[in-house]
Amino acid sequence: MSIRKSARRRARELALQGLYGYFIASDGAEIGLIEANLRDLEGYDKADQKLLSELLHGVVKEHSTLRTDIEPYLDRPIKELSPIEYSVLMIAAYELKNCLDVPYRVVINEAVEMTKEFGGTDGFKFVNGVLDKLAAQLRSVEVEGGR
Repeated sequence: MSIRKSARRRARELALQGLYGYFIASDGAEIGLIEANLRDLEGYDKADQKLLSELLHGVVKEHSTLRTDIEPYLDRPIKELSPIEYSVLMIAAYELKNCLDVPYRVVINEAVEMTKEFGGTDGFKFVNGVLDKLAAQLRSVEVEGGR
């Protein structure tokens, strides 16, 4: 039984694939080329392409700031994170900072679900913990209002 995925979920998953490739590439891959390659993947036509492009380019552009934002909430050095966890955290941190129309709980849930699907066994617990703390910092009014 396959679960129908929303266009936004598909965009996030494609962004995860693209950023995973970007972060592990040792040849300084160009994000535009990675984005072009994503167009050949199954499900691309059903993805929210505007969101996909925003996530890819936004994460790359704000990469160093996003790293700085998540670092205080990590229990290990960034270089020890799996590429999946790292990419998911970058996408979610970007959304928490820049996509204020998306409720913080949705951002965290989407990140957790992607980590469950693509990451290691308990990686989702780690991602959830980091993002709970980051959301409390970046969206304190929204988080406090939800309690």
